[in-house]
Amino acid sequence: MKFRLISALAATAAIALVPSIALAQRQPPPTPEQRIDRLEKQIQQMQRQVFPKGRPADTAGFSDDPAATQSSVMTLDQRLDAVEKQMADLVRQVEENGNRLRSIESGLTQLKSDQDQRIGALEQRMNEAVTAAPIQPADTSAAVSTTPAKPKPTPPKSNSAPPKTSAATPVAAGPASAEAGVPAVDEGEDAYTQAFRLWEAGQYDQAIAQLKSFTAAYPKHRRVSYANNLIGRSLLDKGQPRAAAEALLANYRSNPSGERAPDSLYYLGQALMKLGQPGQACKAYAELDAVYGAKIRPDLKKLETDGKAQAQCS
Repeated sequence: MKFRLISALAATAAIALVPSIALAQRQPPPTPEQRIDRLEKQIQQMQRQVFPKGRPADTAGFSDDPAATQSSVMTLDQRLDAVEKQMADLVRQVEENGNRLRSIESGLTQLKSDQDQRIGALEQRMNEAVTAAPIQPADTSAAVSTTPAKPKPTPPKSNSAPPKTSAATPVAAGPASAEAGVPAVDEGEDAYTQAFRLWEAGQYDQAIAQLKSFTAAYPKHRRVSYANNLIGRSLLDKGQPRAAAEALLANYRSNPSGERAPDSLYYLGQALMKLGQPGQACKAYAELDAVYGAKIRPDLKKLETDGKAQAQCS
């Protein structure tokens, strides 16, 4: 009897399980959202049993724990300290950069002031030199200005022909020396010719030294006017227009009747052009015309005409 009862219960359970298994096989598996909902419901049921007075907020499971733990407060303090340190570093860098900028501005201001003082001193010295060496009272600044020069003209080198022929011919032939009223062998003429050849070869320093020695040894020689004029031209060819202007002006003033005094006035105008003073160059050319006029050699007259055109003389 008992065995029959057990067999009946087992058969009943088997019959009951068959539809359940079939139903489970027909239903799809739960989605992740459904599983999460089921877990949340189970947790809420457990919390209602564990905390009958209500679940405490933002705790680790104990009603007496604070919402903010000591570790979180320390972390926040550390982060705030780091932010404050970074801010302090930024402020320090800004102040250092400001100090650097102020130092740079101060240095630039001082440099500008020094340059202005130096330029003012140079201008004052130029003005003093201008008043000290005029061509005429109105032409004082002609010989001493330091304005940047224009490019060197090409003709003057080829225009050395007059001094070259007059210097070299007496050495080569005696009649020229006889016409000049000097002996057939003229040591002064030889000295000047050597200096002229040095200038012609572009050895300007040696030529200047030789010419100065010649003028010191033979101060009354007819070539002194040539030599002083050639000293000015050598300085001009060396790229020293100011010194050239002074030498050429001195040659014209010291011996206006010298054979190369007109040339000195022309090359004085060229030096003034290199000094950037075309107006003063025109005054030099005007002085050349006023003093020598028809006595100017044709080759020199042509050079003067070209020089006037270059200076745009009226």
